[in-house]
Amino acid sequence: MVFKTSKIAEFRLWGLLLTLGGMGLMILGLVGIVFDWGTIGRVIAFVSMIIGMIAMVGSVGIYMWAGMLSTSAQIVVCPSCGNQTKVLGKTDRCMVCHTVLSFDKKYAPAAEDGASSE
Repeated sequence: MVFKTSKIAEFRLWGLLLTLGGMGLMILGLVGIVFDWGTIGRVIAFVSMIIGMIAMVGSVGIYMWAGMLSTSAQIVVCPSCGNQTKVLGKTDRCMVCHTVLSFDKKYAPAAEDGASSE
């Protein structure tokens, strides 16, 4: 993981980026109507609205997927910070301190990288 976040937080980040990108694209597309560019301005606005709405629907799907994954995630206590966090898969990171957590000793990080959760 490049940004050192938990998997659920990463899914939520992509949902947020799609939401902001879709809204920004829809607002930016209205420039053609506001500045009265004629027919080409209406076409630009229509295309940007359609692409922006597809991005918004995609973000809703990602948020729903992250929510469903969050309900089935196992809750553990992080050995580093002591806070409860949710773990998806064999390895994940703490949502608070970003320590690598693992249920399997084969995937457990070295002692200096973090602690193993069992």
